[in-house]
Order: sequence, then C-alpha cells, then structure tokens
Amino acid sequence: MKCQCRYKSAPRTEEEKKALRSRLNRIIGQLGGIGNMIDDDRYCGDILIQISAAEKALHSLGRIIMKNHLDTCVTEQVKKGNTAIMDEVMELFDKLG
Repeated sequence: MKCQCRYKSAPRTEEEKKALRSRLNRIIGQLGGIGNMIDDDRYCGDILIQISAAEKALHSLGRIIMKNHLDTCVTEQVKKGNTAIMDEVMELFDKLG
C-alpha cells in the first residue's frame, strides 16, 4: 500500500519566505475585508468581486509554490531516478486546479 503521508521538508531562503508570507498576508487582509463587507451589509456583487480577487490571489500563490516545487524538489528526485515523483506532481496539479 502506498503511504499518503507527506512529512517532507522544503528549505526556503529567508527572502523566499518573506515574499510568500507577504503574499499570504495580503490574501488574509482581503479575506478580512470580505468579512467586513458582509458585516456592513455591502452589495452582493461587490462581495463576489472581492471573493474572486481573493481566489485569484490564492491561486497565484499556489502557482508560485508549484513552480518552486518543480524547480527544486521534483528536479532533484528525477535526477536521482525517482520518476514516480511525476505521479505526485499530477496529483498536485489536480488539487491546485
């Protein structure tokens, strides 16, 4: 049986962490703004536009992390002869949508 556990590590530079954290904090801010809009009884269309923007920002963050994963972790595994990593990549693409 294939283990579905993923307790792997992907070291990132402080600069990379800072950039990713900055993007994530902006997304968190967008979500907080959406919450405020709901509390303020804002127009549904305006809320939906903000939800769409937050979804796109989160998707963009996912694409950045996926690219980094392909450039580092996946490349290393393929160089080591582990072509089974491609199954994981396809699963991740499916989940990222």
